[in-house]
Amino acid sequence: MNWNRSLDLLQVHCQGEIGKVIVSGAPEIPGATMLDKMNHINTVDDSLRRFVTFEPRANVAMSVNLLIAPTCADADAGFIVLQADRAHPMSGSNCICVVTALLESRTVPMSEPETVVRLDTPAGLIVARAICREGRCLSVSLDNVPSFAEALDREVETPKWGRIKIDVAFGGVYYALVDVDQLGLDITPPNARLLAEAGIELKSLLADQISVAHPVLHGVDEIAYVMFRGQEADGAVRTCTTLQPGRVDRSPCGTGSSANLATLYARGEVSVGDRRTSRSIIGGEFLAEVIGETEVGGRRAVLPRISGRAFVYGREQLRISDDDPFVAGFALSDTWGPQVGLLG
Repeated sequence: MNWNRSLDLLQVHCQGEIGKVIVSGAPEIPGATMLDKMNHINTVDDSLRRFVTFEPRANVAMSVNLLIAPTCADADAGFIVLQADRAHPMSGSNCICVVTALLESRTVPMSEPETVVRLDTPAGLIVARAICREGRCLSVSLDNVPSFAEALDREVETPKWGRIKIDVAFGGVYYALVDVDQLGLDITPPNARLLAEAGIELKSLLADQISVAHPVLHGVDEIAYVMFRGQEADGAVRTCTTLQPGRVDRSPCGTGSSANLATLYARGEVSVGDRRTSRSIIGGEFLAEVIGETEVGGRRAVLPRISGRAFVYGREQLRISDDDPFVAGFALSDTWGPQVGLLG
């Protein structure tokens, strides 16, 4: 069997959310910057993304991270998040997976007790600090890109839930943040399918009612995810990010937690030094902290730090063969949900 054309991946999860990492074998992606490369995948050639995120090589609840040589001199590595709908500029859980994979594979040298890893992403430079012991990466703290609120308490008309209020904020990608009690639901595992379908329906409605465009990042011009949130008795925020074409994030969602911090900051409910716990639908936790203030395109913004842990649980090799009848992959509604047609 000829394995000369293949992709090598590390299997990693962050608080239950799978974020595999392509460590070798990927083709060169054109573009002068990481943002250019992401836009190339989204607008010119998405064959690699489809190959690694669609069946029969992939399943619904996962992302794949493409490691790329950095395009800026002060970074150790670059990466782009590949998901079933498109390539995305940033993801907190996936970034934690990438840092853990880089260190535990020794692609980036590990120093104990702490290693600093600088990552070039389409959203900007991410500085990660990993706590390391005995060759393992025990936790990762990400200094995320500036995050800001775009709109607060925006009223949206929906056929199913009537008029609801949403916040729109950027935390590495754009989010619509929705207090889940407006839908009469709780963020619990038995409600995962209902939440996923509600999130995808809302995303479609919002595309017709709200326009966004990042003031600096060309091509970052859509609400990528709807994130439901609820308040816990201990002060934590229960989160549930919904992803196309119909699933929920297993992790507490790092970029979503950053976007939520931005809305709290815009309302005057947090300031520099404040921390909030984000808790996922299955109980995993991230710590979200405001470490600074800044400005993006005239918008007041926070500098978020997201802390969590990932686990390398295996490795795999994917053979690339031109006579594979499903080299472009496929998706079916029995696993991807009734909105599978959104994938094209």
